[in-house]
Amino acid sequence: MTALPPRLSILEAALRRDRLVVIAGLFILAGLAWAYLAHLAAPMPAHLGMAMPQVRSWSIGETTGLAIMWIVMMVAMMIPSVSPVILLFAGISRRRRIQGVQATPVSVFVLGYLLAWTGYAVLAALIQSALHSAALLSPAMAIDSPVLGGGLLILAGLYQWLPFKGACLSHCRSPLGFFSTEWREGVSGALLMGVRHGSYCVGCCWALMALLFVAGVMNLLWVAMIAGFVLIEKVVPNGRLIGRLTGVLLAGWGLWMVAMVHRS
Repeated sequence: MTALPPRLSILEAALRRDRLVVIAGLFILAGLAWAYLAHLAAPMPAHLGMAMPQVRSWSIGETTGLAIMWIVMMVAMMIPSVSPVILLFAGISRRRRIQGVQATPVSVFVLGYLLAWTGYAVLAALIQSALHSAALLSPAMAIDSPVLGGGLLILAGLYQWLPFKGACLSHCRSPLGFFSTEWREGVSGALLMGVRHGSYCVGCCWALMALLFVAGVMNLLWVAMIAGFVLIEKVVPNGRLIGRLTGVLLAGWGLWMVAMVHRS
């Protein structure tokens, strides 16, 4: 068996060590997010005064709490599926550092990615607050109108087939292609790359995340199912086909919900 040159051996050892450190960091980050959601799942409805739908506006403090909940939820759901991209960024950065090129910490790229999802989380919190003010949410934080819920399912199902969805998904499924065209130098460059990749992920997954309004925002089973589906869609070889077939099921489910309302 041919031994690796010393320089290559050092590089491979450094890459393995960095990979383990990044994986451990991502695991801890996602684990803390899931633990926080589990802690909130039971007391959240009562804490926010949602024992019954009621027409009143939420305070800034309550809406801020909702935004924090959504941010943590996005971290828990998206970190697993973006891990391959983060690990690739870490590997590229390590190689550049060994070659004497200035490299940026992985945390900067991750921060940029999470900033994109923070924008979505704040918007989702504002929408949830508006739905609550209009008494359209159940005590489980789910849309109380079958027509509105069915319409959201139809929208999510149709979106799975749109070219824009496919374009965003392609960036998520091909991180090497993303970095080959979007690479930027320095801290600001890494932050911008994180924001841009996060924006593609938001464009890919926003409708799926919105389905939490149908199942219940703090329904942890649905949170886990959607997170698992996003992971499959991004990393499985036939993920795009699976996503489209799921879109048909979602749209069919939504049509059934709306049809049941008209029949009754």
